[in-house]
Amino acid sequence: MNSGSFAMDFSDLPDVLAVFPLEGVLLLPRGRLPLNVFEPRYVNMVNASLKSDRIIGMIQPRHGGASGASGDGLLYRIGCGGRIISFQETLDERYEITLEGVCRFETAEELAPLDGYRQVRPNWEPFAGDMESEPSGHLDHDRIQNSVRQFFDLHGIKADWDVISATADENLIASLTMGCPFAGNEKQALLEAASLTERANVLISLIEMALLENKSEDIPHQ
Repeated sequence: MNSGSFAMDFSDLPDVLAVFPLEGVLLLPRGRLPLNVFEPRYVNMVNASLKSDRIIGMIQPRHGGASGASGDGLLYRIGCGGRIISFQETLDERYEITLEGVCRFETAEELAPLDGYRQVRPNWEPFAGDMESEPSGHLDHDRIQNSVRQFFDLHGIKADWDVISATADENLIASLTMGCPFAGNEKQALLEAASLTERANVLISLIEMALLENKSEDIPHQ
């Protein structure tokens, strides 16, 4: 097992980025994402990343353009680069890794694959602000917690509410955004939100719409 904390400057971000296409899987700046990597081409990708800057881009395939397993076909233009902060090699030739989100990127162009995995030329500039944490204290915590409690109850998700209440705004919204079972296009909307407040508003709207849909389904039709 290897792990550590690492601060990057914007100028350290790579000009060529290996990408890991997974539908419904989201990474946000300073969010932490555990991954079980077993497909040979993505094992190759992790091997290459560990030998260089440890940066991998998480990006979603467009609906109908690729499966989460194969990672072939069209991709959304915006993803998030993450650094491998811990990894473990398994006896059956897998990697168990944790990515910490660093900065979002826009795909400027896709390059030729390398050892089976896909590469892009990322444009980090539109998201340079991701390198700094956003201040806490501007969110409607009561509304968020009330909506999330109902949503978790609906999906049978257990949560430590004392921990949630004590979590800083950015970490809280990142954890909820990455962990809640939303559709791929909804996750993409959350990823592309311009600010923490906008992301929180999108998150609350998605949760409240899901709760309303569930209530309407429970109403017996005459």
